[in-house]
Amino acid sequence: MRAHYRAEGLDEASLAAHPMDQFADWFKQAAQASLAGMIYEPNAMVVSTADREGRPSSRTVLLKQYDGQGFVFYTNYDSRKARELEENPQVALLFPWHPMARQVIVAGVVRRTGRDETAAYFRSRPHGSQLGAWASAQSSVIHSRAELERAYEELSARYPEGSQVPVPPHWGGFRVVPRTVEFWQGRENRLHDRLRYVAGPDGTWRVERLSP
Repeated sequence: MRAHYRAEGLDEASLAAHPMDQFADWFKQAAQASLAGMIYEPNAMVVSTADREGRPSSRTVLLKQYDGQGFVFYTNYDSRKARELEENPQVALLFPWHPMARQVIVAGVVRRTGRDETAAYFRSRPHGSQLGAWASAQSSVIHSRAELERAYEELSARYPEGSQVPVPPHWGGFRVVPRTVEFWQGRENRLHDRLRYVAGPDGTWRVERLSP
């Protein structure tokens, strides 16, 4: 099984000076492709972590914010990903925009978002998602689906639609501060374009081309 890429190329002269500006441009194009039905959830990204022994794990998470400081996602701080990030703050992100023959690959370190930032985002979530953050002890073993649904129903009775759900103390955000950001554009004959931003100690960025 093999797709043949004939996409427009990516060259150094067309890149933004800062990787987050380049990401913003590509993300805007991915969002437009989503509206056209080409991409499902363009903010979906694969988050890869490793524990203190170096054993890796990956999962798909939704990007909720990005700015000059990095990429933000939210999770249960008792989940496997969060526990591993506490042990080892090194993280990788992958945005797989296959219909556009594009990928963005980020490597960096995480830090927790502040509680005010977390609370502001939590209150913007749908009511059901707020209850879900309380109902699910993420990554823990449960006996049945019924156990999860029962917990949700109890929370629904305690906090009906229209009431304010408190922010769980065990729930919050991580900001991925990038050290490298690679922009991958599929090309014909597997001669893909790979341009990677690398952070310098003074906060500047250099761009290097990688062989496909």
